[in-house]
Amino acid sequence: MTDRHWLAAAIECSRLSPPAPDHYAVGAVIVGAGGRVLATGYTGETDPHYHAEEAALAKVAGADLSGATLYSSLEPCTTRRSRPRSCADLIVDAGLRRVVFALREPPVFADGRGVERLLAAGVEVIELPEYGHVVAEINDHVLGRTSVVS
Repeated sequence: MTDRHWLAAAIECSRLSPPAPDHYAVGAVIVGAGGRVLATGYTGETDPHYHAEEAALAKVAGADLSGATLYSSLEPCTTRRSRPRSCADLIVDAGLRRVVFALREPPVFADGRGVERLLAAGVEVIELPEYGHVVAEINDHVLGRTSVVS
């Protein structure tokens, strides 16, 4: 399977997130080195304040994720109002070395600096912006008619 396949799966997972004006609908899929899905998550899956990456990582806590890739529909956050740790920090702490995402975090709730945080920690980051318009459409409840994808 390709990065595009798994990112599309993360985007589909985001559709499970209940829309709310105070958070994005985000999906995440963690895929092991052998190409097997280790965990999935979406915003609000188990707790209204859980982000997608956080929900997926909670399912594999303690596992060796050094060869895994985390696919997220939206750039992992670096700022949280509801939790002490950002998703970018949780990813680094979990030992993930690779992240693929579709859309940079629009400046609605926080300054999107997830890419910079991950790169600074030595994580390989791949952005597939051709999927950004789909993520923006799914998040129309937050973004409205604002154009965030060129």
